[in-house]
Amino acid sequence: MATMKLAVRQTSLPDVLVVEHEVFEDERGFFMEVYRADQFAAHAGLGLPSTFVQLNHSRSMRGVTRGLHFQWDPPMGKLMRVARGEAFLVAVDIRPDSPTLGRYESIIASERNHLQLWAPACFARGFCVLSDIAEIEYLTTGTYNSGAESGVRWDDPRIGIDWPIREPILSRKDAEAQSLAEWLERPEAQAFRTSGDYIGR
Repeated sequence: MATMKLAVRQTSLPDVLVVEHEVFEDERGFFMEVYRADQFAAHAGLGLPSTFVQLNHSRSMRGVTRGLHFQWDPPMGKLMRVARGEAFLVAVDIRPDSPTLGRYESIIASERNHLQLWAPACFARGFCVLSDIAEIEYLTTGTYNSGAESGVRWDDPRIGIDWPIREPILSRKDAEAQSLAEWLERPEAQAFRTSGDYIGR
C-alpha cells in the first residue's frame, strides 16, 4: 500500500488545526493511519506536534457535554477524534495576552469524516455528543495531573459558543466550573502568556 496522505489546515485561530486523513475504503470496511510520526513532523511548521505521551478514550451518550478543560503542568495539548458516532468538538483560546482571547473554533467530527482537531495546551477543549453514542479518543502531549488542571464554563457568555444542543448533560464539576474571567484572575493563568517562555504546546 502506498503512503497515505495527510492534510493539515489552519482554522480562524492559527494555533488550532484540523487534521484530515486519506482513508482506504472497500466493501469490507476502511483503513486509516490515525497517527504517524514522520507525517506529523512534516507539519511541525504549523504547530502540529509529532510526539504524544498519552491516549485517552471516552464513551458518552447523546447530549453529554464535557469541558471546557485544560491543564498547565505539564502542558497538555490535545488531538481529538471521534472513533464512533458524531460529536461537536471545540477549542477556546484562554491565553491572557492573546489577541484572540475568548475566541473559539469548532468542528463536527464523526466516524464518517475522520477529522481530528488539534489545540495546544493554552486552549480549553470540550465536546458534546450528537449521536446516540459517541466514542472520542484524544492523544495528549502531557500526562494527566489532577493538581494542575481546571476548566471554564461551557456556556460562558463571554465566549459565546454556539453549541448544537440546548439541554446538555453535564457532570457536577463542569456545571459548577469557573468563568473565563475568574480563570484569568488566577496566577496559574500566567503560564499561558504568549509573551513568556511557554510555547503553548
